[in-house]
Amino acid sequence: MPDSLKEGLDRRDFIIASLATVGASAALAVNAGAANAQDATTPSAGPATGTAYTGDMIRGKKVVSGLDVNDLEPGKKHLLYFQGVEMPTGQHWYVSVTVARGAKPGKRAILVSGVHGDEMSSVHTVHTVMNQLDPAQMSGTVMAVTDVSRPALESMQRRWPDTGRGVDLIDMNREWPGNENGVTAASRHAGLLFNRLLRPNADFAIDFHTGTTGFDVTAFNIPGMDVPEIKAMVELYPVGQIFDNHVYPGVLHNAFIDAGIPSFTPEIGAARVLDLEMISLFVEGTMNVLKHHGIVGGPMGRTGKDVTVFVGDSSFPIIATAGGVVEHLVKLNDKVEAGQKVAIQRDSFGEVVAEYTSGVAGEITGQRSDAMSRPGNPLVFILFKKGPPEGIETYPE
Repeated sequence: MPDSLKEGLDRRDFIIASLATVGASAALAVNAGAANAQDATTPSAGPATGTAYTGDMIRGKKVVSGLDVNDLEPGKKHLLYFQGVEMPTGQHWYVSVTVARGAKPGKRAILVSGVHGDEMSSVHTVHTVMNQLDPAQMSGTVMAVTDVSRPALESMQRRWPDTGRGVDLIDMNREWPGNENGVTAASRHAGLLFNRLLRPNADFAIDFHTGTTGFDVTAFNIPGMDVPEIKAMVELYPVGQIFDNHVYPGVLHNAFIDAGIPSFTPEIGAARVLDLEMISLFVEGTMNVLKHHGIVGGPMGRTGKDVTVFVGDSSFPIIATAGGVVEHLVKLNDKVEAGQKVAIQRDSFGEVVAEYTSGVAGEITGQRSDAMSRPGNPLVFILFKKGPPEGIETYPE
C-alpha cells in the first residue's frame, strides 16, 4: 500500500470516528444489527484468484463466478456475466461485466455504476467511456460493471429490496466490502463482487453515482484530497465542485481505499434521467484519467484548470420543519452567504409556514426536487469550506 494511501486512511479513521457522533450515526445505527449478526458468521474470503467459469451462458455470454482479467485474450473486448448472490428460488442475480483488455500490459482500471438502482446517468457515463475504447490500441485494462444492484435497477429504485426478514430496503452503498456469509442478500452480493471481481482486478477504481430520487445534485466529485493519487485523478475532471471528504464507512470507494486501491466517487446530477450535457463532462474527465495512467493515448481534454472549481470539505443540510409545498429561492451551484434565505414553504392554503436560511457561506450542491416535503426531509445541501458543526449531516444525498 502506498504511504500516501496509508496517510489518507489515518485521516479517514478520524473522520469515521467523528461521524459516529454526528449525522452519520443514524446510518450506522440502522446497520448495527446486521453488522453484529455478520460478525458471528464465518468471515468473507480474501480476494479470489483466477477465472472461474460456471459453464452457463446467458444471451450468448459466458458466466463467471470469479475473474482475473489477465486470463482474457489481449487486444479485445470481452462481455461476461458475473454470478452474484443466490435468490430464494435458487437462481442468481447476474451482473454485466465489460472488459477492454489492451494489447499491451499496463494499469487496470475499474469503472462501477448501478450501486444504486435509480442512477441512470452514471450507467450511461460508463457505457460511453467503454464505447470509446479500442483494446488494440490500449496498454492495460478497463473493466466496467454497470448494474451492481440488479434488483434495485429492475424497478429503478435506490435501495436493494430484501425479503430475508420481511420486506426491507437496503442501501447497498453502506454494505462494502460486504460479507459473503452475511445475513442479507445485499451484503453477500457485495462480498462476492468485491472479493471475486472488483478488488483482484483494480489498480484504481471509480464508482459513479447521481443524486437520489426526489433530490438533485450538481456535477461534483467526492474524493479524499489528502491522498495524492486520488487528488491527481479528481483534478482531471472539468466539473465545478469537489466535496473533499471521506464520508460514510461502507461506501464502495472507501472499501477500495481500505484495500490500498485509489478510488473516488463522481456525482452526476439528477436520478432517473440521462443528463447528456453533464455526462459529457464526466466522460471527458474519465478519459483524462485513463490517459493519465497510460491506458489510452492522445491529448488531454479539459480539466479542472479550465473551469472554476469550488472545493469544500463539509456539507450543511437544511431540513424541513413543516409539511407543504417548497419553493427554492436559489439554484444548484449558486453561491450563498450565511443568513441568506434559500427556500420558503406554503401549506394547502398557500400561506407561508416556514422560511429556510443558510447557516454557512458556500455553494448549493443539492436540492430537493420533489415539490412537497414533510418535516425531516432534506431540502438543501450547501457545500462549504469549514469542518462540520456538531450534529449536522455531511454527505449530500
